[in-house]
Amino acid sequence: MKNLKTDVVIVGAGPVGIFQIFELGLQGLKSIVVDSISELGGQCSQLYPDKPIYDIPAIPVASAQSIIDSLEKQASPFKPEYLLSQKVIEIHKERDDLFFVKTDKGILLECRAIIIAAGSGAFEPVRLKVKGIEEFEDSQLFYKVKDKSLYKDKNVVVLGGGDSAFDWALTLQPIAQSVLMIHRSTNFKASKASINKMEQLCASYEMQFLSGQVVDYKKDGDSLSKLVVQSSGLKRTIDVDHLLVMFGLSPKIGPIADWNFEMNRHQICVDTEKFQTSIPGIYAVGDINYYPGKRNLILSGFHESALAAFAIKQSMDTTKRVATLYTTTSPILQKLINSKDMAGN
Repeated sequence: MKNLKTDVVIVGAGPVGIFQIFELGLQGLKSIVVDSISELGGQCSQLYPDKPIYDIPAIPVASAQSIIDSLEKQASPFKPEYLLSQKVIEIHKERDDLFFVKTDKGILLECRAIIIAAGSGAFEPVRLKVKGIEEFEDSQLFYKVKDKSLYKDKNVVVLGGGDSAFDWALTLQPIAQSVLMIHRSTNFKASKASINKMEQLCASYEMQFLSGQVVDYKKDGDSLSKLVVQSSGLKRTIDVDHLLVMFGLSPKIGPIADWNFEMNRHQICVDTEKFQTSIPGIYAVGDINYYPGKRNLILSGFHESALAAFAIKQSMDTTKRVATLYTTTSPILQKLINSKDMAGN
């Protein structure tokens, strides 16, 4: 078994987990990040890398993947170690400031604190339950968008009634031949602005909406050619080139559920001072945590990461108050940046 030692183990390499590296680094703390998927970015990279994001301060619009790339670059001066394609399967607490974390690849990590930044956990997209349609997955049936150009001049059907379904329907509408949204009702779980935009486009015949459910499909040779939709008691057949299913994620948080945290459904309960869980020395940030008033926003996770880093640093030295650090004058960051600049000259 390979043994590694660090200050903090971060479970989850999504946007909040990556930013956590930076905030810990400002406190002089080293990180090792563990994630079950093979690349950085969590949901941003896996489900919607091309999705435009508008609510990151000072960045009017950027793709999810470009935000992940920038966060990785921002964290890079602190030289984190990423252990990808492996899961945390066991956590042993020796005392409040000493933990042993074991992965399914046989690596044992010794650390002084743990931060759970696992987003929705070991997530999987909720799949379309139509017998046999899985044969078209990754050719005509998709649960995420990696390349918008694939949909250019195509007849695209988007299933779902949440923000992701609306975001992609509206994003693809200008480039696709046609876009049809299908949802079981008009009880949407998307922003009012997105719903209004969809309704405006439908009113001007620039896209379509159909209330119903896909119950079957038809083939043309080896290709998916039509969908059969149950709508208002009738079955309708519609043409399709590409089918995009946005039903959300299944709540599979894996072994986290067995670690005896205080939970609120599928989220880990934390305080709002330290973002510490019910187990001292283990913290949770981002979509995986819960507290009164919690909102699952990336910027909320960034705020939580900063306070968690201060709290962890304070727990390691209780003799004096941890001062607020500003990046423009942080001796740790400025030394790293200056040494990098000198190395490049």
